[in-house]
Amino acid sequence: MTKTINYNTIPEFEKDFKKLEKRYRTLGVDFEGMKKNLLEAHYLKGAPLPSNSVVDIEGMCGENYRSKKVRKFACKSLRNLGNRSGIRVIFVIEEDELKITFIELYHKSDKEVENKERLKKYLQIYEK
Repeated sequence: MTKTINYNTIPEFEKDFKKLEKRYRTLGVDFEGMKKNLLEAHYLKGAPLPSNSVVDIEGMCGENYRSKKVRKFACKSLRNLGNRSGIRVIFVIEEDELKITFIELYHKSDKEVENKERLKKYLQIYEK
């Protein structure tokens, strides 16, 4: 039996995605590429993550989950920047279940850091 990652999103992430996709037309294809070439390569095939490409969000990890930020996201719409495009993807992974929930998507020129309140609100499901 082959392992697969169960991907989920929250409504706020969907809004973020639609908003950024209007500015960066290749975002959908680039996002699928990130899932396949970064997340699935690491979590399913054991490939090492490139240095600082995915980092833990301090204070937002628990026993059954880890909150992560993708810092190196290649977006073809942002020419000549490669994986330094400035797009950030925030997600929570439950490694035992191979479940990833995307929480937030933003460009670092729009805001400097992730919305910790949004992340805390989602993480309340683990505190029950």
